[in-house]
Amino acid sequence: MFKDKTLMITGGTGSFGNAVLDRFLKTDIKEIRIFSRDEKKQDDMRKKYNNSKLKFYIGDVRNLQSIKDALTGVDYVFHAAALKQVPSCEFFPMQAVQTNIIGTDNVLTASIEKGVKKVVCLSTDKAAYPINAMGMSKALMEKVLVAKSRTVDPEKTLICGTRYGNVMASRGSVIPLFIEQIKNKKPLTITNPDMTRFLMSLEEAVELVLFAFENAKTGDRMVQKAPASTIRDLAQALKELFNSDSEIKIIGTRHGEKMHETLLTKEEFAVSQDLGEYYRIPADERDLNYGMYFEDGEERLSLDKEYNSFNTQRLNVEQVKEKLLELDYVRNEIQRWKEQ
Repeated sequence: MFKDKTLMITGGTGSFGNAVLDRFLKTDIKEIRIFSRDEKKQDDMRKKYNNSKLKFYIGDVRNLQSIKDALTGVDYVFHAAALKQVPSCEFFPMQAVQTNIIGTDNVLTASIEKGVKKVVCLSTDKAAYPINAMGMSKALMEKVLVAKSRTVDPEKTLICGTRYGNVMASRGSVIPLFIEQIKNKKPLTITNPDMTRFLMSLEEAVELVLFAFENAKTGDRMVQKAPASTIRDLAQALKELFNSDSEIKIIGTRHGEKMHETLLTKEEFAVSQDLGEYYRIPADERDLNYGMYFEDGEERLSLDKEYNSFNTQRLNVEQVKEKLLELDYVRNEIQRWKEQ
């Protein structure tokens, strides 16, 4: 489906962009464009991959013209550029607004103008019942993509999104922090041991985006079902994998953290379509004539539950260890640890 096509990844120097490159650079794709504002990471990536299919564009999703300049000749866009750190977004919420909301609107506006065929926007579980600035900005990002999808013929530009939970060992993940603490023989700092989080690999995140790319209708958001574990069990699993006797130190919940993450709200669950390994949240196609909906009501909303990291499949310590060992990063770190 990507043969002789050009794909652009916004925020492409991040974990997701690298996972896409590992997946696609050896295929018959014509070109992959990395769009980001970090010239150092772009230079590192250029040297790492050394591939003529890979092109680099300095720009910022906050700057509409810089996106337009990079989109000429692009067939598809994976929009991954975002501010993702919960604490920093709490202290600088307008920065999250500028990048996550206005930046997304810019990407979609430029994509429509340039005739991009498909745009997949990446969102987060924190957008469901958001309690922090990062989640709120991502929730509004989703509203922007759904609203924008109504304004364009999907035969010309199809706009859809994905929503997934914590990506293991990605930038900002707690796993590299725990491993670093183990290697330095320091306590593993846990905010709340009973806190639960979904566990997904980068490869699974890429699979979700590709599933949305192939199957989504315009305005859809796709959610991948994922297992979860408590933070205590995650820390214990890493301790056992590294044969570490580091203690676990509870430091208290950080700014804007939830006890459990939600992938589907109760309202979304009521209208979602179960596709086996995925849920499809269709765009709300109602207009502003709300009278008929108030009169008819929505009985299903009182019957359904949300889908979150507390009621999904819960992994025990042994299962978490198996999940962690799927990651090249974790296996490599364990090997280095043994060689010391």
